[in-house]
Amino acid sequence: MIDLHAVLRRYWGYDTFRPFQEDAIKTVLNGIDTLVLLPTGGGKSVCFQVPVMAMEGVCIVVTPLIALMKDQVEQLKKREIPAAAIHSGMSRTEIDITLDNCIHGTTKFLYVSPERLRTDIMIARAKQMNVCLLAVDEAHCISAWGYDFRPSYLLIAEFRKLIPGVAVMALTATATEEVRADILDKLEMKNARVFKQSFARANLSYSAFAEESKERKLLQVLKNVAGSAIIYVRTRKRTKELADWLSRQGISAQSYHAGLPFRERSDRQSAWIKNHIRVVVATNAFGMGIDKPDVRAVIHFDLPDNLEAYYQEAGRAGRDEKKAYAVALFNKIDLEELSDSIERKYPSVEVLKRVYQALANYYKIAIGGGEFAAFDFDIQEFTGIFGLPVNETHYALKLLEEEGFIQLSENFADPAKIHFLVDNRQLYDFQIRYQEFDSFIKVILRMYGGEVFTEYVRISESELAQVYFAPEPEVIRKLRFLMERDILIYEPRKDKPQLSFLTPRYDATLLPLNVFEIGKKKDRDLSKARAVARYASHEHLCRTLLLLEYFNEFDAKECGVCDNCIKNRRIDNQRNETLEEALVHYIGQKGPVTPQDLSQAFESISETDFLKALQELIVEEVIRYDPVGKLFLTNKTQH
Repeated sequence: MIDLHAVLRRYWGYDTFRPFQEDAIKTVLNGIDTLVLLPTGGGKSVCFQVPVMAMEGVCIVVTPLIALMKDQVEQLKKREIPAAAIHSGMSRTEIDITLDNCIHGTTKFLYVSPERLRTDIMIARAKQMNVCLLAVDEAHCISAWGYDFRPSYLLIAEFRKLIPGVAVMALTATATEEVRADILDKLEMKNARVFKQSFARANLSYSAFAEESKERKLLQVLKNVAGSAIIYVRTRKRTKELADWLSRQGISAQSYHAGLPFRERSDRQSAWIKNHIRVVVATNAFGMGIDKPDVRAVIHFDLPDNLEAYYQEAGRAGRDEKKAYAVALFNKIDLEELSDSIERKYPSVEVLKRVYQALANYYKIAIGGGEFAAFDFDIQEFTGIFGLPVNETHYALKLLEEEGFIQLSENFADPAKIHFLVDNRQLYDFQIRYQEFDSFIKVILRMYGGEVFTEYVRISESELAQVYFAPEPEVIRKLRFLMERDILIYEPRKDKPQLSFLTPRYDATLLPLNVFEIGKKKDRDLSKARAVARYASHEHLCRTLLLLEYFNEFDAKECGVCDNCIKNRRIDNQRNETLEEALVHYIGQKGPVTPQDLSQAFESISETDFLKALQELIVEEVIRYDPVGKLFLTNKTQH
């Protein structure tokens, strides 16, 4: 019998599972397809990672974001769990070695983007792997009803045929009823068990404030709520402007977006995680996969396009289950901008074809060629050469990506990598013949271990230079020399975003765009934007209930801690105080009265409010019953 708690304790350091985790794990261990719906920070990864560590074989994890993929792999490796990823920007050789390690090596988790599932090499190697589980992360991407639809997710059902008998576990934090049904249908999950935890977060107080001066309100929130915070804005430019402004107000803040150099992004993220800086002002590129439990506030300075994104981003606050705050700031222009921004996201078919043709010309790709070819991409240079508007081009590229033609990776400065092509004996022979390289090779092996013989390993030329006591250019020259002698493969770090073609290049005039579906998706996005506007501007309903209603959860109670609940309670208290004063005044004028007479005198008041006010006055001994059952004022009453 597998001791799941022992596995959890050994690799994750926890003694107990969270609600639903153990049941979901046992279900998938019994070979049953499983859909797991847990809120952000609810521990979805544990649901598929623990059973894999209790089984023989490798788990293939499908996930849409390269950044998330890399983060998960790094997290697993820190737990001494062998994991790897395949994504755009990797060479054919690197992919080949990675897949071989899944067949013959110790790799337990292989992360892939959905587009990779239809490549010849993946299909051939998957048939040879001992696959124990197929995990589909961010499973809402398979649904056109979802907020981040990826047509390539539809390839997963076909891929399942290559691994018959292997259970699938689909996971997401945000799924409406339509999306849940779509996931089960499109993944062909037969007789699946569904585990759904309430989307309510008891420790998270939601608020939305209509403000003319959002900066003033932002400052007020940060002064009232101590601790670490994330502020989300729409544009890279605004991240810097707002972070600089906060710094001038005496609040330590840094900006963060995908356009920053890799080292700078890494340093800022690390400083925030270690609480060396208090606030990160970021685009939505920030936060995915980051495990920081003590975030006390997530503030949306700009409203997101949909409530799924809002819920996921807001949910990064209070993962330690202590009191935390999710605040949305907006004004009238912001509400109008929501629909306008959706309109901009959908350029015309003519624009899409023009941008696609420009890409083909830019990279000199012939019709039928270029599948999975990856290139450096500079949007400023690209738009300048072809006379294209930058913003319109940006949205056209995003739409071409959503349609499955290209993939954009904004992982600037992907670290350098090496992989030794020779075995230990051949390397020793080389060291004998080239003694000037002996100490350099020993430093590499000491720093990066035996993994350099079995897989591509990330390196830092600057760190290598420090340990080797040599200038960085000399280290690079030595690495290139070793590559020229076929001792190793050296891939310098990439300093620009990557653009990959996911299909053979089409004739742009015949580009198979699904115009009807694009139109439907635009309508759905507009509907989602209206839901955000309703959530933000609603002045009475509980914020948690508004969110839960959106996710088809109708049996929850008011949270009692959001801005609307607090405001409603204050209004109720004021109403009750006014009613109590009126009751006291009436009894004082009329003398002792029967409860029936009092009720008739206040018949315009609801029975619930009347009885509540009357009970409160009796409890506080402001009024009492006399021996014949009439109500009179006590001497505690102040006039």
